[in-house]
Amino acid sequence: MKRILVALVFVSSINLVAAVTIVNNDSLKWSERMALSIMKRHPKVWQIDKQEKPKLDYKPTFVLIAFESLYKKTKNTKYDNYAKEYADLFIDSTGEISHYESKEFNIDHLTIGNLLFDLYDNTKDSRYLKAIQTLKKQIEEQPRTPSGGFWHKKIYPNQMWLDGIYMGAPFYTHYTTTFENGKNLDDVVNQFELIHNHSFDPIAKLPYHAWDESKEIAWANKETGNSPTIWSRGVGWYVMALVDALDYFPKNHPKYKELAAYLNEAAKALEKQQDASGLWYQITDKGNTDGNYLEASGTAMFAYTFAKGVNKGYLPKRFKKIANKAFDGLLKELVTVKDDEVHLSQISQGIGLGGNPFRDGSNKYYADSKKNIDNSVGVGAFILAALELNR
Repeated sequence: MKRILVALVFVSSINLVAAVTIVNNDSLKWSERMALSIMKRHPKVWQIDKQEKPKLDYKPTFVLIAFESLYKKTKNTKYDNYAKEYADLFIDSTGEISHYESKEFNIDHLTIGNLLFDLYDNTKDSRYLKAIQTLKKQIEEQPRTPSGGFWHKKIYPNQMWLDGIYMGAPFYTHYTTTFENGKNLDDVVNQFELIHNHSFDPIAKLPYHAWDESKEIAWANKETGNSPTIWSRGVGWYVMALVDALDYFPKNHPKYKELAAYLNEAAKALEKQQDASGLWYQITDKGNTDGNYLEASGTAMFAYTFAKGVNKGYLPKRFKKIANKAFDGLLKELVTVKDDEVHLSQISQGIGLGGNPFRDGSNKYYADSKKNIDNSVGVGAFILAALELNR
């Protein structure tokens, strides 16, 4: 037994040294350098964002969606294994999902469905398929606004948040196209239409972070129901939802062009808001607001969306140049390499609305939000952007 333990320690030491060498290898692309840095800092992905114990959460899941994209490109199984290890903490031998409360109707929970699709495609393990079907049942039972929009959570009645469009729409689209011959695609489109028709600012041509159809919550504009601030990460969730959902949308569907038009509209509006540095501000349309700052996660999300949009033919080719400018800005202004690790700074902490203490959604609230280093959403979006830009 002692020999086995010594051998394991020896092998682990070799692997750690190898990982350090690889992270510091300038010949590797930024996508892998960041992924290897994450693995070095967090041997278990659930440890990211200073978590002390495993939790089923959209944030590490988002990072692992990026890892699965990296695995598809590199065929290096360590990226897939890193993702699978996390999923298997919560998917038991029968396909049941532990630490999952469907009756919370938390749309964030659907994010793991995108990861499970990748794992199921890789393994054909029926456990993942059963878990996917469980998540689809949540969609069927999810409370809705009077217009048919999914509530963000049970505790947020009649509210649609931009975060929720990303958490739900790509998974819903993937599921209905794969297993239902696309019968619910119109319902997917309705989610985007509600956001587009109700939450957009007429001047900036970009959506506010959230919309309350009832207009009852204190943060909501009493005429429009919108929250007060256009948040870059929120807009990032929205445009990523569009570009990812389009992957599974048949081009001959009557609403395909509508979704592509939404993507183009938002991209053009964001183009006007890009700072000379290549980055975008935390409050997207108000760069001069006191306390506002150039923010990493929204910038990386936009870079990913623009690059993928061009690669897939959804956006004009000029947006690839805009995406590269954004990525260059991240590298110049917000990325550092220290102690053989790649770090990304000025990532907004998670931001919500309502609750107790009450979050009012004001410009000041977003501008005053804590800036983190190596936050999950920022580094996940960074990897996705790097992959689409082949950097």
